[in-house]
Amino acid sequence: MNNNDRVLSIPLKKTDPVELYLPLRKLVASKYSESDAQKVESVLQTLNKCRRDMVEPRADLSLPMQRDCLLHYFKCLSMVESLFTSLSSDADPILFVWYDAFNPDHQDGVSSQRSAIQLEKAAVVFNLGAIYSQIAASCDRTTALGRHLAMEAFKVAANFFLQLWQVFAKDVVATLDLTLVFAEFLQRLFSAQASELELREELNNNDASYALQQHRCALSFISVYKLYRRAYALIPTDSAARKHVRSFDPTWVTHLYQKKRFFEAEARQRQSSILPESERPGVYSKVESCALDHDAECIPEILVRGICCRPSKKHKLMYGERKRTRKQRYIDLNLSEYNPFKMMKYGKLVAYPWDMPPPYPTDSAILSSSLSSSSSDILAFIPLKKSEPLNLYESLRSYFVLKYSESVAERVDGLLEMLHKLRNEMLRDDLSLPLRRDCLMRYYKCLCMIEPVFPMNASPNPPIFVWYNAINPQQHSSQHNIHLEKASVLFNLGALCTYIALSCDLTTVQGRRLAMDALKDASYWFHQLAMFESRKASGTIDVSRYYIHVLDFQFLDLELKFRVPQPDEPSLSGYPVSAYYPSTSGPPLAYDPSSDVTQQFVLGYSNAHSLLQGVCEIPAPCLDLLSEVSPVKIKDGNLVANAATLEGTKFGIGEHELAGDTTTVALP
Repeated sequence: MNNNDRVLSIPLKKTDPVELYLPLRKLVASKYSESDAQKVESVLQTLNKCRRDMVEPRADLSLPMQRDCLLHYFKCLSMVESLFTSLSSDADPILFVWYDAFNPDHQDGVSSQRSAIQLEKAAVVFNLGAIYSQIAASCDRTTALGRHLAMEAFKVAANFFLQLWQVFAKDVVATLDLTLVFAEFLQRLFSAQASELELREELNNNDASYALQQHRCALSFISVYKLYRRAYALIPTDSAARKHVRSFDPTWVTHLYQKKRFFEAEARQRQSSILPESERPGVYSKVESCALDHDAECIPEILVRGICCRPSKKHKLMYGERKRTRKQRYIDLNLSEYNPFKMMKYGKLVAYPWDMPPPYPTDSAILSSSLSSSSSDILAFIPLKKSEPLNLYESLRSYFVLKYSESVAERVDGLLEMLHKLRNEMLRDDLSLPLRRDCLMRYYKCLCMIEPVFPMNASPNPPIFVWYNAINPQQHSSQHNIHLEKASVLFNLGALCTYIALSCDLTTVQGRRLAMDALKDASYWFHQLAMFESRKASGTIDVSRYYIHVLDFQFLDLELKFRVPQPDEPSLSGYPVSAYYPSTSGPPLAYDPSSDVTQQFVLGYSNAHSLLQGVCEIPAPCLDLLSEVSPVKIKDGNLVANAATLEGTKFGIGEHELAGDTTTVALP
């Protein structure tokens, strides 16, 4: 495809410093109490630190680290957002001043109105889109891995500007770069660049018939042309926008015009390749396990793509009515070692600095020391699956050396090292419930990365997975099939979350919320198992769809038992739980979210987490491999184990206890 390989990226907006900790802490103390201010002061301190690092970025911050800082700040900002509506007229104003990103002289900075947090959030969303555009432009697009990362980063940048255009920039009086027309332009621009990179991958893809490949490419050329046409139309037709872009970089308009003309000509030339509706095969692909027959240079990219697999359109239609998502409000705030925001005893919130590597200490005080007697039936029904130990590192590394070379094996050595470590740890019965859950989740992610390697037909010593039936341990399945491994891990994740739910202290609102979140998490993992792995695993009956269907009825009963009003249900404020849910066991629990500052913060966190998950994590999970806190990182095109988080997999029970709060529950 003979076209200009240049891609466009944008600078970050600049801002003036502002003190947030002292006025916000004073506000919490006056509106709630001094003890409430102490509960949330860690979040306020981290908010202040994030903004300081954002205003005056350190020289040692890489683009991914700047991104991590912005993401952390956005979550903190969302947590305190409700406080800005509480500022009284006689309080000292908190003014945010931002400058136009495309004006290098920083003239005509715009100041927010009194307590107007909308400008701050809009500017941060802009900068998140900008930093992802810079990450994309910095990728080495001469390699398969670099092109893939650039494509995913441009998609996320476009998603942020879509949010800016449709949500955050509305009713914000600001500089030209935050206007709706400019936000829409940037969304179209980065969508076009992402689609162009995806088209380049499509042109190199030979896994389909000639007719189908030509059909796909024709549709892609038309799609890219329409995106560039719309982006170009938004600038020259708006005199202020055109002048603004030309003052920043006069070649932008010419670049967009050339892109539009090129893709328009290519789209017209290829239009005849579009197949009639009756002749079109299923063009929606899904990742299947297959032997790697690609060039050695592409291997890291193929493994990275493993965590980006999506269900086919057929699956989406089939299971559309049962779509489930993980909102992760309370379970990760309490139990995850890798979430930097924590809810501790008595509602205290702790925010670990964005640049502090995990793992972080957990507080499992809301778990009971023993499982309640009322849970015995379900526990007997969902025991954990057991497996035989396996040295995955040796077999997988030998495969890469044999099929490719020692240098290729070295490029993926970090992933294989982490994979082997996590598998050993997940089999330990002496781990606490939270630690084991974290280990299973991280191991499953690594399994998704190596899935394209299977079946390892070229290996003289392929790994054999041995799993025992959870219902009848006398039966087992021994296979080379990675889907048996993935199905078993998903099963154990679901079962483990039921143990967490049933071991919570139901005499507290926090314990009930955690129990409900754990049950939803369990239902999610079993749902994933039934949808994507059961039909491929062909193992023991406990991973069959029939068994998972039976479990669904158990979850319905348990959800009624643990139900508690959520912070977004203000109509129940101040009333005991049992008054609205007579089936709820335990004493009545008062609930008044408006008088609980920690719950206001948690609700803000939840909203931010859901938004960022939809914008960043769901469309491009592989970009987490660029982060300094990822257990497996991409460095110079290689997959390396992060030394800090690799140490964190040494899950010694005494290493992360908090004054004896971490609970270990014996599992059957």
